[in-house]
Parts: sequence; structure tokens; C-alpha cells
Amino acid sequence: MTARRVVVTGLGAVTSIGIGADEFLAGLRAGRSGAGPITSFDASGFDHSQGCEITEFDADRFVTRLPAREYGRASQFAAAAARMAVADAALPVEDLRAARSLVSVGTTDGESRDLDGLVRQEVELGPDRMDPVVARRVPAGRLSVAAARELGLVDVEAVTLPTACAAGNYAIGYGYDAVRTGEFAFALCGGADAVCLKTFAGFYRLGTIAPERCQPFDRDRKGILTGEGAGMLLLESLESALARGARIHAEVLGYGLNCDADHPVAPNEDSFARCVRLAHENAGVTAADVDLISAHGTGTKANDVSEARAMHQVFGAGSPRMVSIKSMIGHTMGAASALAAIACTLALREGFIPPTINHVETDPECDIDCVPNRAIDADLKVVQNNALAFGGNNAVLILGRYEPAGDPAAAEREAA
Repeated sequence: MTARRVVVTGLGAVTSIGIGADEFLAGLRAGRSGAGPITSFDASGFDHSQGCEITEFDADRFVTRLPAREYGRASQFAAAAARMAVADAALPVEDLRAARSLVSVGTTDGESRDLDGLVRQEVELGPDRMDPVVARRVPAGRLSVAAARELGLVDVEAVTLPTACAAGNYAIGYGYDAVRTGEFAFALCGGADAVCLKTFAGFYRLGTIAPERCQPFDRDRKGILTGEGAGMLLLESLESALARGARIHAEVLGYGLNCDADHPVAPNEDSFARCVRLAHENAGVTAADVDLISAHGTGTKANDVSEARAMHQVFGAGSPRMVSIKSMIGHTMGAASALAAIACTLALREGFIPPTINHVETDPECDIDCVPNRAIDADLKVVQNNALAFGGNNAVLILGRYEPAGDPAAAEREAA
């Protein structure tokens, strides 16, 4: 059976710099920062507690079918982003329900925010006083179920992939394969996570929380800011998109995955370079074809240098520009590479490169052009989206600009 070409026709974004694809695009173009004092939990015991929280998310506004009390914040983010993606694709929900579909959501923490609350109840009130409704919200599988339930899907596979900070790319790769092989007509895929005390405290104890701002690739970078949100993409075959006259944002060209299991937290640059090469081979591109790299770019000393060195292994002295949107939205954990994939898609469609903000001076050990502080116009055809995770889980996604000239029906419609 001939593999199908897979395209992105819907985008849903819940971020600290804008909710919805259009607002997210505006935030990326403006180099907006989502950083501010953390309010989700009592951070008074920490020396510093900046984060990138979403302050304007109203579940009742964005989620219409899901019983809010039965689902945690990350699940609500996933459901909202999925509904936005379907609406953006101009795909009637009835048509989606009638088709065989996939929902794949990547996550780092699942509903650890609810776990924080349950532990507090247990310590302060005893185990008998723990909220049973909240306890039922905890299983990470509910993130994908929430998106499926919000849309009323029944002929659906709902899977949650917990591959930490690379989970969004894993979920998109899974969706790409599902559509490419014809197993599913549509795939809603991405990632979701909510700010929680557990993760903040863990990174704080590792010494990787920045006191004020995230500065990827900067000489004076001091670490990450924890963030939250969700990004969901609607994937379908090119044939399907053309048949229903859908707007095509970009094409998924391929992806690469590997796991070196070399160290619990430190990236292995040789292994990540291999993952990039796997992605290029799968996508049918070469290093010379890549116009932009969306970096994992956490802003920690070790990650940024290791990632930059891995890219120099693959691209040599001619490495393309390499930006990190974590400078704007923080590290959204399982949502990080999904939201970066949406940023890549928007960059391809709109012809621009989002900036790496908070930048003062590039670390000479990184030696890259990170497009400091201001977005620039650019003619992009192929974009690479990097993701690295604890435990050596690596994932690289390759996206391409869709060229209707290669499809007579699409070219005719474009000219009309």
C-alpha cells in the first residue's frame, strides 16, 4: 500500500502568551513573555518563584461538553486545544465523529497538580478526607480521553504518551504514522501539562530554575521557567484535505526517535545527533534542506551546549538559525514540543522566524544564530523541531511548507 502524505489542517494552542492559534501567532511575532510570579501554589518557601502560568483560561469558555469537575487542569487544556484544532480545520464535528480517529496526547506530569492537592489533604486532614472526585482525575490517560469526550468521539483510539519533555513530538509522530498508513482518517495529536509544585520543586532542587527569566543560549543563562499549556494539531491525509477544500498549514515530512538511556537528566549529544539524522532519513531530507531549527533550548547550562554541539555534528559550520520559544512560554513539559510544532507550522505558513527573547550575548560555546529578541521575515521550506527528555528520550519532527503547485487541484483552487 502506498503511504499517504500527511498534512496539518488544524491548530489549537493554549499558552501563556495567547490562547488560540491566532493569539499564539501574535505572541510569537511580538516576542511576548508569559513570565510572572507563580500563583498556582504557595511558593513562599523558595528564594525565587517565577513561572509562565496561563492566567486567562476559563474552562467554561473553551470546553463545552466535558464535565469540568471530573477532569483536571491539564485534561481541560488538552480538550480545549483539541476543540480549537477541529474548529481551525473547519472540519464539522459530525464528520470527525463518523470517521475512525486517533487522539494522542503527550505529557510529563499528567495531573500532578491534582496529586499535589491530594497529598496536602492527606497530610493536613488525613487519608479519609482526600477528595475522591479529584483522586479519580489523576490517571494520565484521562488527558487523551478528555479530548475525545469533549468532541463526542466514539470510533477512536485515545492514547497518552508519557515520554516527558519530548512527549509532544512522540504523540505527533504517532499520529503521523496512523494517518500515513491509512489506519485512521484523522489524528488529533500534541501535548498538555499544568504547572505543579512537584515539578517546580524538583527542578528547583536540581538548581535549574531561573530566578527571573529564561535565556536560552545566552552566556548568562540561569535555567528554566516552568510553564503550562497544550498544543494540539489535526492531521489528515493530503487526499482528504484536498477533497474537502481544507486550508493546509504545513506538511508533516517525518520524524526520528531514539533513547540512549545514558543518564537520568543529562543529554547525550552524540545520541541526539543520531536522532536528528534518523529524522532526516525518515523525512527524505538532508541537513542542507533544513532552513530553521526549533530548539529544545531550555536555558540550562548543560542542555543548551549539548544541543548546539549535536547540531554542529549534523550541520557543520552551516547550521541554520536555531530558536527557542521557551524564552517566551517557559518549559511547558509534555506540551513543549507540541507547542513548538505549532510555532514551526505558523512560521512556515506565515514566512517568519520567532525570536529567542531575553537575549543579551550568545554563549560562544553554543555558537549559533538564535534570532535574538525580535522576529524576522524568512522564506522557510523545511523546519526541524527538536525535543530532548530525561532518561535520554529524544524526538525530532520535520515539517515542510505545503506547495500547492505540486497538486493540480490545489493550485487551481489557490488561483481562483
